[in-house]
Amino acid sequence: MTALKGIRVLDLGTFIAGPHCATILGEFGAEVIKVEPPDTGDSLRRLGTNTECGDTLVWLSEARNKKCVTLNLSSERGREVLRQLAAKCDIIVENFRPGTIEKWGLSYDKLKKLNRGAILVRISAYGQDGPMRSQPGFARIAHAFSGLTYLAGLPGGLPVVPGSTSLADYMSGMYGAIGALVALQARQTTGEGQCIDLALYESVFRVLDEIAPAFQKFGYVRERMGADTVNVCPHSHYQTKDGKWIAIACTSDAMFARLAEVMERPELASANRYGQQALRLGARDEVNTIVAKWVATLDLETVLARCAKGGVPSSLIYSIADIFEDAQYRARGNIQMKGSRAGAIAVPDVVPRLSATPGEIRWLGEGIGAQNAEIFRDLLGLKETELKQMRDDGVI
Repeated sequence: MTALKGIRVLDLGTFIAGPHCATILGEFGAEVIKVEPPDTGDSLRRLGTNTECGDTLVWLSEARNKKCVTLNLSSERGREVLRQLAAKCDIIVENFRPGTIEKWGLSYDKLKKLNRGAILVRISAYGQDGPMRSQPGFARIAHAFSGLTYLAGLPGGLPVVPGSTSLADYMSGMYGAIGALVALQARQTTGEGQCIDLALYESVFRVLDEIAPAFQKFGYVRERMGADTVNVCPHSHYQTKDGKWIAIACTSDAMFARLAEVMERPELASANRYGQQALRLGARDEVNTIVAKWVATLDLETVLARCAKGGVPSSLIYSIADIFEDAQYRARGNIQMKGSRAGAIAVPDVVPRLSATPGEIRWLGEGIGAQNAEIFRDLLGLKETELKQMRDDGVI
């Protein structure tokens, strides 16, 4: 049994944010129809490391479970077929600049007339309103605009890209999926769909803990802190004797007391030293230096073993090579090997894990137009002669 069986999603998006929203819904059983331009397909097919099938590893992983169809939306026939598809779908996902789908005759007002229960997920750089609504943007811009990039990097140094990843795209896809599921639940009561409006930067700004209230109440502007964290200490990265980097997290006085015991320096947690968080924050450099010197005397296995025995949260700072060798990742099945047009590919598993209706990776990214016949003939009822004419006219 799948949680979203019977739910049909029309994925009109490109690149990552909108498509990732649809991917999440597809992992939990929704039928996802991915619409791409004929010939070229989604530009995500060309992002990342190319493979022998002509599509990248990013596409193979992120377009999982999708039925791929092509439509030339610059043609009236293509737009007509698109509206036919929208009429048969529960959720429509797009991530273009505001005004784009309106040109296709698929504004939310028109969509409601076609399909009263349709849920429209709209993800754009700055949202559907406001002075910047028409401006373009990608994840890097969202990281900058949200305040995240300002916080990433060494004190006084160059602001950096957090993790060299499209974080805002993936987070916006997740928030879009949450919105779609909430709207599905509401539809059970009202019988009507609704429009979900999400800006890329909003998904990142939402998770920056207290920076907004701290500025409003105290005028505090948080600066770059490198590996440290603003409200707790020691809570940073330290290098071991054998050159490995580890993370240690002490978010409370009790945790620091445990670390002091592990370091065989219990006096550090006394009231007249660093026993209270406020004292540690006031002497952040001193405390970090003490911990760093201790870690530097031990090899990786020893320091992690001592922290584990003493109940101090710690971890090696993993590379992807470390992840592939890790027993916890193996036990949880976090990496799955799946067959594809480029052979067996290792991809991240579905998150989260549900006990009764778990998600599933049924297949990896398909070729351009792989399901044209299935969707246009079997779902929309178009005849073979119509499909041939559409192919000849460059509509599909």
